[in-house]
Amino acid sequence: MIALMKRILTVSGSYKGRIQLAFVFSFLKSFLAKAPIGLAFLVLSAFYQNTADAALCLWTGVAMVICVLLQVLFQHIADRLQSAAGFMMFAEKRMELGRHLRKMPMGYFTEGNIGKISSVLSTDMVFIEENCMTVLADMMSYIFAQAIMVVFLLFLNLWLGLLSILVVLAVLLVARGMNQESFADSDRRMEQSEKLTDAVLDFIEGIGITKTYNLLGEKSKELSENFRESCRVSLDFERNHAPWQRRMNLLYGLGATAVVALSLLLYRQGAMNVPYLIGVMLFVFDLFGPLKALYSQSTRLTVMNSCLDRIEAVFAESELPDTGRNTLPTSCENPEVEFRQVSFAYGDKEVLHDISFSLEKNHMLALVGPSGGGKSTIANLLARFWDIKSGQVLVRGKDVRDIPLSDLMDHISMVFQRVYLFQDTIYNNISMGRPDASREEVIEAAKKARCYDFIMQLPQGFDTVIGEGGETLSGGEKQRISIARCILKDAPIIILDEATASVDADNESYIQEAISELCRGKTLLVIAHRLNTIRSADQILVIAQGQIAQRGTHGQLMSEDGIYQRFVTVREASKGWNQRMHA
Repeated sequence: MIALMKRILTVSGSYKGRIQLAFVFSFLKSFLAKAPIGLAFLVLSAFYQNTADAALCLWTGVAMVICVLLQVLFQHIADRLQSAAGFMMFAEKRMELGRHLRKMPMGYFTEGNIGKISSVLSTDMVFIEENCMTVLADMMSYIFAQAIMVVFLLFLNLWLGLLSILVVLAVLLVARGMNQESFADSDRRMEQSEKLTDAVLDFIEGIGITKTYNLLGEKSKELSENFRESCRVSLDFERNHAPWQRRMNLLYGLGATAVVALSLLLYRQGAMNVPYLIGVMLFVFDLFGPLKALYSQSTRLTVMNSCLDRIEAVFAESELPDTGRNTLPTSCENPEVEFRQVSFAYGDKEVLHDISFSLEKNHMLALVGPSGGGKSTIANLLARFWDIKSGQVLVRGKDVRDIPLSDLMDHISMVFQRVYLFQDTIYNNISMGRPDASREEVIEAAKKARCYDFIMQLPQGFDTVIGEGGETLSGGEKQRISIARCILKDAPIIILDEATASVDADNESYIQEAISELCRGKTLLVIAHRLNTIRSADQILVIAQGQIAQRGTHGQLMSEDGIYQRFVTVREASKGWNQRMHA
C-alpha cells in the first residue's frame, strides 16, 4: 500500500509537494485525534491517586476542545491541499494526454483503441481524482495513528506493545493476500469497463445502420451482454473481497481480545497497576481502528493501481518522432512531392510495395484503382499520418521525417468525403484553417467556398453554434465549410479525396466551384472517383494491390490494354471504384 502511495506521488509531478504537505497535516490530525484518550488517561490516573482537582479538570477540558478544533482545521487544510492537487494534476494530465495523442500515428486510432482512450479519460482519471486523491492523506493518517497506538502500548507495557505488533504483522500478512487478489480483480474490472465503453461507442455510431436493417434487437443484445458482464465482474470483485475483509475483522477482534486478556493477566500478576489497566481499556476498543479504516479503503487503491496502469499504457505508446529541423524551401528545382521506392506496412502486413512517382508544382496527380488498393494510404503517408517502412517521401526535396510536423502540416491541406466539424461556431470552425486570420478573411474564404449565403440565413450567421460533428448541417454544407477552412489556410499542396463523390446533385455544383477556388495555383494529389476529374489530371496512377499497375494521362491509359481501360469501358460490369465514375 505504501508502494501505491509512492506511485501516485511519482505521477503527481509538480503537485507532489502539496500532497506531502497534506500528509504532515494528516499526521498532526491523527496525533490530536488520539490526544483526548491520553488526556483522559492522565485525569483518571489523577482521580485514582487522589491528586485531581478542579483546575486539572478545567485545563484538560480546554485541551480537549483545542484538540478537536485543531483536528477540524488540520483536516480542512489537508483536504484543500490533496483534493485541489488531484483536480489540478489531472487537468494537466488530460492536456498532456491530448498533446500525446496529437503526435500519435493515425494507425493507433484504427486498432480498437478509441474505447481505451475514452475509458482512460472518462473513468480512470475521474476515479483517481475523485476517489483516491481525496482520501490519500487520510490513509497516511491511519498509518500514523496506528503507529501512535502501538507506541503508546509499548509505553504502557512492553509485552502489550509486542503483542500489538504481532497482531499488526498478522493483519499485514493477510492484507498482502487480499491486495494481490484485488489487483487481479481490479485489472479484470477495468478491462471490462474498456470493453463496455467500446460496445457503447459502437452501438451509438452504428445506430442508423442498426435501425435501417432492423438489427436493433441483435445489437442491443450485444450491448446488454456487455452490461451484464460488467455487472458480473463487479459483483465477483465484491464477492472475492468479502472473505478477506471478514478475516481481517476477525483478526482485529481477536487482537483486541488478546490485549485485554494479557492486560488482566499482567494486572493479576502485579505487573500492571490500575491506572495503566484503565489506560489499556481506554485504548483497546480503538487499538486497531486505524488499521481497519486503512484496509477498508484498500480496494480504492487497488482499483487506482489498475487505473494508473491503463493511463501509463496510453502514455507509453510511441509517438511519431518529431525531431526534424529542416525547413521547406520557398522554391526549388525538385518536384513538389516525390515518393522514392516507398513501402509501408500496417503491423506485419505490407500494403504498399516499392511506390515511386513525382508530382511537379501546380500539377495534378490522380490516384485511381480498386478499393483497398492503397490510394488513401499514399495520401496519408504524404501528410505523415504514419511513418513508412522503407524508402523516402519527399516534399521539395526534403524527407518529411526531417521536417517538423507543424511545418509540414502548414504546407498541406486535406479535404475528405467524410467531414468532421466541431461543436463550436461556424466562424471558429472556418478560422481553424488560420487562427490569426481577420474576420474579413474568414468571410472571404466562406464566399469563395460558396457557403456564405447559407451561413447568413442561419439564426446567428457566422456565430451560429453547430452540433458535434456538424450534425445540424447537411452533408454538402459541411463539405463547403471544410473547404472554406482549407481556402483560408492557403497551403500549397492539396490532398483531395474527391468531395463530390457522395453528395446530392444540388450541392455538387457548389462544391465543385468551391474546390476550383481551393485548387487554383496549387499542387494536387487527388484520390479520384469521377471520370471528369481524372480526365483533367496531368498524371494518373492506377494503384492495385499496393503497387503502381499503370501510369500516364487519361489518353495514354485508354490507348493501352489494362486495368484503367477496362474500368472505364466496362464500368457497368465492374465491381470496383468505377461504379461511381459517372461523367
